[in-house]
Amino acid sequence: MTTFSVEFAPEAADQLEALEEYIAGQGSPETASAYVEAIMAYCENLQSFAHRGTMRDDIRPGLRITNYGVFYGGQDYESILSVTSGH
Repeated sequence: MTTFSVEFAPEAADQLEALEEYIAGQGSPETASAYVEAIMAYCENLQSFAHRGTMRDDIRPGLRITNYGVFYGGQDYESILSVTSGH
């Protein structure tokens, strides 16, 4: 079985930290920490299952969208992830 490397971009680390702070402020630090750790574990499992998710080459070549929600419902993730947006 082929394994891949998983790296978190600095922007992703910043977003996870902001998410944890937000959840901790709205609920509890323990819940926030557990949620962010679960997201990171899910991402790290992509080492073995890198091809899961729905292909979205229309947004960015090679992009796959999975069902683990990080973007909130009203966020325009297509524009945020678009190659032409400069991100």
